[in-house]
Amino acid sequence: MIGRTPLPLVTYRAAARALVPVARLILHARARAGKEDRARLGERLGRTTLARPTGELVWIHGASVGECLSVLPLVDNLLLVPHRSVLVTSGTVTSAKLMRERLPERAFHQFVPVDTPSGAERFLEHWKPQAGLFVDSELWPNLISSAHMHGLKLALINGRMSAGAYAGWRRAPKTARHLLSGFDICLAQDDLSAERFRLLGAKDVRVTGNLKADAPPPAADTSKLTELADAIGERPVLLAASTHPGEDETILPAHDTLRRTFPQLLTIIVPRHPARGVEIAMLCGARNFARRSENQLPSGQTAVYVADTIGELPTFYRLAPFAFMGGSLVPHGGQNPLEAAKLERAVMAGPHTENFAGIYETIFAAQSEGRVHGSSEIMALASRWLGDPASARKAGTAAAEGAGALGGALEKTRAVIEAMLGHASA
Repeated sequence: MIGRTPLPLVTYRAAARALVPVARLILHARARAGKEDRARLGERLGRTTLARPTGELVWIHGASVGECLSVLPLVDNLLLVPHRSVLVTSGTVTSAKLMRERLPERAFHQFVPVDTPSGAERFLEHWKPQAGLFVDSELWPNLISSAHMHGLKLALINGRMSAGAYAGWRRAPKTARHLLSGFDICLAQDDLSAERFRLLGAKDVRVTGNLKADAPPPAADTSKLTELADAIGERPVLLAASTHPGEDETILPAHDTLRRTFPQLLTIIVPRHPARGVEIAMLCGARNFARRSENQLPSGQTAVYVADTIGELPTFYRLAPFAFMGGSLVPHGGQNPLEAAKLERAVMAGPHTENFAGIYETIFAAQSEGRVHGSSEIMALASRWLGDPASARKAGTAAAEGAGALGGALEKTRAVIEAMLGHASA
């Protein structure tokens, strides 16, 4: 890592060391609230009941569900090397459950330790990985610093730097440079993220693309899908996926207008954060609604179905011919449309898609449409797709073809990692 440790990081490290007893209390409180796995709290302090596997160990860290799912094909590829194991860490209960279900043999999950010096040291002393791969832009100062001091090869993979994150790091340039210089290689999703990483001090920055473009279409629970499909029947469906505050107020008026032409229309709203289910229910006002979190199914009278649960979006993609992608009508930057596109669902989104600008541009170019700027434009495009199912299917096929053209990140990423480990040349 470059130069002397900046004062903010020195202060952060000291505070993290002093707050270890408080961290234990917080973890127990989170466990009572269902936000931690009580049986595995030791892992959050760097302790484990598992033995380190023999042979080479590659460690991959992702913040939550999306990051962990994006690296599953990479895990499979890394395990093509005999006598190698893969450790995947994350910080959420939901991601741990999914990894338990999805990780192949010789790969296993642990909760990432809370970012204290002692937790990081215990974790690294036990596992002794040969390489650490941090997904997206998940930067934990003590974990990165300890890994660097242990001589661990580090790579930032599938790296993405949003405009907001970049602006934040620009206010602490020495801290950003110090942290990013700890990575031997930085693999960015796109040219814009790559440039931002370079300006912030990352070294050996390369553009490899988005790993999600190489991932297979997301799986869905067959029994739940059948149950929902039977409840919906032949009704037309408008799906608003991963909405943020300020967007439902635009979707609902579009729903009202569409109901004049499609009186049986069912609008499904999947909030990005399920806790907003109560808020969306209130916004429905006099509209007849049902909530997924209350184990309700849409009836024939349900106008709006609030899908306020975790991990079921792939199921809802399969119930609609197209999807409005949230985070795009408000200045959030847009949610990733690749899952919808891979399932041959047409994509529409608002003007704010800078988080995945290249992906949206490719998909919209393939569809020749999809950009909307408000309720009236959502209504107009949705009306055409609902009224002409063949047009919606054609746009969905084009979206899938566009998503397919974005592939290649998996092989590029694996080649760089193997070279970093001394097994091949990149």
